[in-house]
Amino acid sequence: MKTIKETFYNLSHHKLFTNTVIFLILINAILIGLETYSSVMANYSSWLYAADRILLWLFTIEIVIRLIGSRSLKTFFKEPWNVFDFVIVAGGHLLVGAHYVTVLRILRILRVLRAVSVIPSLRRMVNALLMTIPSMGTILLLLSIFFYIYGVIGTMLYSSIAPEYFGTLHQSLLSLFQVVTLESWASGVMRPILAEDPSSWWYFVTFILIGTFVIFNLFVGVIVNNVEEANKADHPNPTDVRLDKVQKELAELKEMLKKMEK
Repeated sequence: MKTIKETFYNLSHHKLFTNTVIFLILINAILIGLETYSSVMANYSSWLYAADRILLWLFTIEIVIRLIGSRSLKTFFKEPWNVFDFVIVAGGHLLVGAHYVTVLRILRILRVLRAVSVIPSLRRMVNALLMTIPSMGTILLLLSIFFYIYGVIGTMLYSSIAPEYFGTLHQSLLSLFQVVTLESWASGVMRPILAEDPSSWWYFVTFILIGTFVIFNLFVGVIVNNVEEANKADHPNPTDVRLDKVQKELAELKEMLKKMEK
């Protein structure tokens, strides 16, 4: 006969249970979106509040089921996504008394992020992005140095020509951020300056070539590489699996030979 722990474990890992949780998260997101309409809030605020309370308790029951179905409390809280879910749900209960305080109501939208912890494909993607953080640190340092150099040069050369874009260092950095995104950089930033100083083309062209086409592509390359690594970990190649198996067997044989020699 199955124990309560086994029953709850099987329930929490059932596909219907997961799909139900995803459905509730979507309903919760829709209800929070409806609260942004003043006309809806004026007529249905009590209904929305009641639905929010029901959803919060359903999420609480879901967490309790998963908690009981886990091997132990330590095992449950060892998984970062479980900690995230627990904090979001527990925080929802703490915000009950201040439901209509605007800032605290905004925090309720974080429940929608629970879709990341529930849907495996999204979870893999976020994990892959988190893996890129150490590699991105070096690229961000390089990007910061690059921005600072061009920001100082732009302020020195074009502060009198376009003070709204390059009047101060922080204005220059903000303008360069607009340029590197390629959003209206030519007509909005470069052309007015080019009309006053025809030689300024080199500044913008070199910044675009280095910033957008080189450094930003480093970010893309790191992210793509880590996503591929995460997919390999979840769906290993049969050849790699066999290779790992052979390597383990060879290691075991070496250990046996060492013991025999002794």
